[in-house]
Amino acid sequence: MVQENSLAKVVVICGPTASGKTALAVEVARRLGSEVISADSMCIYKGCDIGTAKPTKEETRGIVHHMIDVVEPFDDYSVGDYKAAALPIVSGIIQRGKIPVICGGTGFYINSILYNLSYGNSAADDGVREYYEDYRAKYGNEKLHGLLAEKDPTTAAVLHVNDVKRVIRALEIYDVTGKRKSEMNDEYVPVFDYSSYCVDFPREELYERINARVDVMMKTGLIDEVKGLLARGVSPDAQCMQGIGYKEVCRGIAEGLPESLIAEEIKFNTRHYAKRQITFFKRDERLKILEKSDVNSLADMIAGNYDR
Repeated sequence: MVQENSLAKVVVICGPTASGKTALAVEVARRLGSEVISADSMCIYKGCDIGTAKPTKEETRGIVHHMIDVVEPFDDYSVGDYKAAALPIVSGIIQRGKIPVICGGTGFYINSILYNLSYGNSAADDGVREYYEDYRAKYGNEKLHGLLAEKDPTTAAVLHVNDVKRVIRALEIYDVTGKRKSEMNDEYVPVFDYSSYCVDFPREELYERINARVDVMMKTGLIDEVKGLLARGVSPDAQCMQGIGYKEVCRGIAEGLPESLIAEEIKFNTRHYAKRQITFFKRDERLKILEKSDVNSLADMIAGNYDR
């Protein structure tokens, strides 16, 4: 594995839902002769295809994509799990003389590769951890995340609701030490020489793209996809079912809601999630916000910044 302190070059294509990340990452990877590492907390799940807008074979255009369909829908998966699987892939691509292209909208996944974060080093307490694990099993990921939002809103704002292990760890730190995880600063020192790019869309245009994407998801069978997962025995409380699109359909099925109401709720929640994604990524001082343009022009510009 490449030494992390070698500061090998990495490209990051990030941004909110429906901002065209996949298409841009594919074109950048084509120009660099490289591969794409997905950083999406839902695309990891097998069988969650429509609701995640998982790239199709046609959309990947022959470019190798990693970290897609790597987890069964019954399983939980944390940022730590992602880093353990994705970092060796990134390092392997670098060892082969290529520049990895990381693409996704899950900021914590991206940061787990770019930085050596400890996420707190306080002592563990098995009793506290077990309490929150039981709480999560009984009430679900969102209510667990809500507890953290009450105790440590800063940490809650940067932890994904489905990153159960880190949410529980942050709660544990607070209960054991009386201090918030956000008060225990991790050092954000890059372990790779990376540049991060995000395409800027006017807010209303982005929302229109989100709404259109949800309409397509509904027409292409999102509800049937969720029903199929439930029929396989996947619990509505499973981590994969807490993702936007899946949780709304689960609730809609349970309550007998019309498809139109389910779709509107998905659109509403996705728009709010997109705002949080934008806020998260703009914290990165290395982020280069690109004016909207055609994909090929943007890819030419990005790839042109790297020696090949």
